[in-house]
Amino acid sequence: MKIATWNVNSIRTRLDHVVQWLTENPVDVLCVQETKVEDTDFPRSPLEALGYQTYISGQKSYNGVALISRTPLQEVRMGFAPILGETIADLDIQKRVITGMLEGVCVVNLYVPNGSEVGSEKYQYKLRWLSVLRDYLKAFLTEHPDLLVCGDFNIAPDDRDIHDPTGRENRVMASDAERQALEKAVFAQGLIDAFRKFNQEAGQFTWWDYRAAAFRRNLGWRIDHHYLSPGLYDRAKDCVIDRQPRGWEKPSDHVPVIVEIE
Repeated sequence: MKIATWNVNSIRTRLDHVVQWLTENPVDVLCVQETKVEDTDFPRSPLEALGYQTYISGQKSYNGVALISRTPLQEVRMGFAPILGETIADLDIQKRVITGMLEGVCVVNLYVPNGSEVGSEKYQYKLRWLSVLRDYLKAFLTEHPDLLVCGDFNIAPDDRDIHDPTGRENRVMASDAERQALEKAVFAQGLIDAFRKFNQEAGQFTWWDYRAAAFRRNLGWRIDHHYLSPGLYDRAKDCVIDRQPRGWEKPSDHVPVIVEIE
């Protein structure tokens, strides 16, 4: 089983890239973030022509997540509310969460808020969102011990994941509070970083700013992740970052990350 995560930064803008990539890399499930399109306008047909089914939770111009699967998924749910109830329904206004079951594996696809800047209102929203994510994943694990949580987390877990960690304490995506929130939401639940099972080196990135020739100079961050429950972690055969699409014409600023589970 191969599952990929990719923030495409607009599915309609990057549709040709997604089709090309899936043609060359026929994964079982592609978890997409930042689709930036309402459900009625999601470009299903080209993906269906490749043999994929689409499960989407989108909104106009911002956010949006989707599961693109070669086989039908079960128990597809959107948002936090189906698990945690309506008390946190305000967090589901932004479309950032979609889940589905594939061969006994629960796939959770997330687009974690960016946070804008440390101390801002959006930063506080991000910390609250991660706190709710902790409760959400805890509830899922009681039902589904084989859990794969992936997506754009907008957090670099440690200093190896930033091209220059100098002053990172005051930078969004690397501040202490964000890392602590990630620890509580993900690692404290027993979930493990799949990529680091196979690659411990610094300088392995999934996102590069469009400015300052960041990709050419490899001035990136590793903020797109696969986290696995212990049973799936033991079954993981590989986890790789595919840098190639970042070099295509008008690319997303993120690249796919693929995990293979036997």
